[in-house]
Amino acid sequence: MAVADNSMQPERQSGKNAVWLAVLFIVIAAIGLLYVKWWPYYQKSLLAAHTHSIGTSILGDPGKSAQFSWNGTFQYVIQYFQAIWKAAVLGILLGSLMQVLLPTEWLVKVLGKTSFGSTVIAGASAIPGMMCTCCAAPLAVGLRKKQVSTGAALAFWIGNPMLNPATLIFMAFVLPWKFTVLRILAGLVLTFGVSYLAGRIAKSEQSVDISKLAAVGDQNEGSLLTRWGKAAGQMLLYLVPAYLLSVVILSAARFWLFPQINQGDANSMLGVVLFAISGMLFVIPTAAEIPIVQTMMSFGLGAGPAAALLVTLPAISLPSLIMVGKSFSKQTLFFVAASCVVIGILGGLAGIMLF
Repeated sequence: MAVADNSMQPERQSGKNAVWLAVLFIVIAAIGLLYVKWWPYYQKSLLAAHTHSIGTSILGDPGKSAQFSWNGTFQYVIQYFQAIWKAAVLGILLGSLMQVLLPTEWLVKVLGKTSFGSTVIAGASAIPGMMCTCCAAPLAVGLRKKQVSTGAALAFWIGNPMLNPATLIFMAFVLPWKFTVLRILAGLVLTFGVSYLAGRIAKSEQSVDISKLAAVGDQNEGSLLTRWGKAAGQMLLYLVPAYLLSVVILSAARFWLFPQINQGDANSMLGVVLFAISGMLFVIPTAAEIPIVQTMMSFGLGAGPAAALLVTLPAISLPSLIMVGKSFSKQTLFFVAASCVVIGILGGLAGIMLF
């Protein structure tokens, strides 16, 4: 019996270490989110309740921003990164720590299946994150490196911006309630429906043998600090340059992505389609779609295009698609992008009919 007990000691010790490392990850995530998201958003919700506004549009005055200028381009880039840099740092930190602190076997058991249940769990677990699509991208990359299924990783990635409770609270205080209902419905469809379907049709999806994972375990080459440094370094080298360049390009292109439209097209099908596509491509900080829509509507934009923007602006963006480009197949990302546009158009049509 003594021999049997001794043989179990390494396994028990490994299990205890895994628990402590997982707890450490949760503590770091909670502290980071409290500082970057939860406390600031609590303060912002009080502002929204009293003033029915959360600030000015990051795109500026639609009349003044309709013409290209390098000054306007770099002003947007500076404003954007001033708004998101803390969340971006936190996203890379958590995405890299996830790879060394969370046991692959645990994640695969819960989120490694192509079932709807795994998609729901991943989407629901994204709600406390409240991150924009670009800041959530490193976490989606980390999940895929831990062999989480396509559907679950997508649900977590999309669920962060689309199911953000703070954004929904801001929207309820600032915009007509019908916009909030449309956003919630679109968020549920994108997070759970589109993610699940993308996971089911992903051609590159392979089932993971959990028994082999249990036998091999996570790779423990080098110290914890060394492995985290390697994971963080890989993320920084791959994600940051492409992210920075694509944000600059989109900032320059925003003058064509959000053109002035005449009064006849302000609430037309053409406007809905145009802004659904533009919103899917463009990049914004968390909740910035609210003052953007509020400002544009004050300059005559109709409810249909406004609803399309409320759906597509936060969901995904060209930079975030580039950031997760190596973690999902091209067919999967094309399906997600096309679905985002289609749901944005449907939301725009609903906006035309309801307002």
